[in-house]
Amino acid sequence: MLSRMAFWRTATTRASDEALNERRQNRVARWRQAGLMLGMGVLSALALPPVHFLPILLITFPALGRVLNQAPSWKNAAWAGALFGFGFYAANLYWLVNAVMIRAEEFWWFVPFPSLGCALILAPMVAAPAALCRLAPAGPRRILAFAASWTLFDMGRVFLFSGFTWNPLGSSLAIPGTVGDVFIQPAAWIGVDGLTFFVVLGALFGGEALQDAFRARTGRPCQLFPRRADRIRVAACAALIIAISLTAGMVRLKTVHPVGEPGPITVLVQGNVPETEKVEHLNPRDIFMRYLHLTADGVLQARDQRPHPAFPDAITRPIVFLWPETSFPGSSLLQDSPRARQIIMEWAPGADAGLIGALRVGEDGRYRNSVLALAPNGDIAAFYDKARLVPFGEYQPPFIPLQIVPQGGMAAGPGARTWHLPGIPAVGPLVCYEVIFSGLTVDEHDRPRWLANVTNDGWFGDSAGPRQHLSSVRLRAVEEGLPIARAANTGISIAYDGFGHELARLGWGKTGTLVVPLPAALPAPLFAQYGRSLPALLSLAAFLAALIRPRRKLKM
Repeated sequence: MLSRMAFWRTATTRASDEALNERRQNRVARWRQAGLMLGMGVLSALALPPVHFLPILLITFPALGRVLNQAPSWKNAAWAGALFGFGFYAANLYWLVNAVMIRAEEFWWFVPFPSLGCALILAPMVAAPAALCRLAPAGPRRILAFAASWTLFDMGRVFLFSGFTWNPLGSSLAIPGTVGDVFIQPAAWIGVDGLTFFVVLGALFGGEALQDAFRARTGRPCQLFPRRADRIRVAACAALIIAISLTAGMVRLKTVHPVGEPGPITVLVQGNVPETEKVEHLNPRDIFMRYLHLTADGVLQARDQRPHPAFPDAITRPIVFLWPETSFPGSSLLQDSPRARQIIMEWAPGADAGLIGALRVGEDGRYRNSVLALAPNGDIAAFYDKARLVPFGEYQPPFIPLQIVPQGGMAAGPGARTWHLPGIPAVGPLVCYEVIFSGLTVDEHDRPRWLANVTNDGWFGDSAGPRQHLSSVRLRAVEEGLPIARAANTGISIAYDGFGHELARLGWGKTGTLVVPLPAALPAPLFAQYGRSLPALLSLAAFLAALIRPRRKLKM
């Protein structure tokens, strides 16, 4: 009897130990998977500007795809997606902390929050597709559903607060130089969101096919494509898509030509004023004189580049100079300083207009982040108020209990506008990060001939941030088929033609002017006519295709 009881006690203890060991192993496996997803998300950021290391996606996205295929529930899939998304956004937005460091003595406690806080807010935009793709059966169709839903939710970031569509994966194709010029041409038809869909799809399918081929060669079990024929089909499809994309891009570069009158001769003034001086309103007179001298030199160069008229009444090419965002120094407002406006234009003899980034106060007494168009006599010919304000920087979301943004933030403008200034081709003004919003940068009822973007990226230091911002400028040029001139306080001031081809640039941290004659606009591409509905329909069709079960053939 005693021996039987001892046996049962030993068996019970052994079973309890085994259960305990199993729980411990499961816990370790979960932590290992969590670390893997977090790390894969961080590494994926290397594909984005300015690194453009696209091959990393062939490793990181298949790792996420395998977890989604093997996840026992939608909660596990969502958790994996959230960790991947958190790592991805925390890494590619690391530079946001620089904006706080400028006033670290006042906001030292806020230093960890910009990058990690934004990543926490954006992580659900990956968790949701990860959960939603489980509507499709495991295997290639679930992977297709994830690529489509990733794109749709990525597009949905435009609805977060005032919108934050920074760093779509399609921007990874905006590689500097001629290679990037070719890669990004399909954005003229499907926009950067369409590029994102194909980047994610290619990374998932292409990466998994390559890894399965390696597993098969080394005798290990394959994950997604066990049959060699399936791997060959995936490789053939990927090669075909790449070949079509590159061919279409090269054909567009060779066959599409600018139409109508050329753009103005633009003078991009880069004052390179340290952000601390702007914040503290230090040395306003010195800053003002710096901009005046740079403007005078730039306009003089532009006048030398302007061809002499064939006869006295001939129309000459207009000259327009651009000052960066909030470049007018001091605590006074340019709208209330008629003498300052006159002085600016007196220092720019021969210029047909000056576009000045400056703060403006509306009739309601609230500040606006604006661009003022100055006529040759110094009058304000037009003004544009920034419509898309930076969350936590220019406006404070109402659910935040602490007062972070002074005076509750700025007031937003009504949206994209086109200016028709005397003697100047119609221009669409854009302030700072408004240029990141695909399909929302141009007045669809009044298409301009060129775009003028004024910005101040000095907040973010000499980091990846300004380069990521620059890739958005380039992609908007392709999507809209419009040349774009960009004046940045600390750089990078640049001009692109309607193909996204770089015309000239003034690098980071330099003081000077950039004189660029802009070419004419291209015919409105497909994306400019139909906007984001094209990539949305593409992604939706792919998602629905992943859900449809193929009919089985009846056996006779």
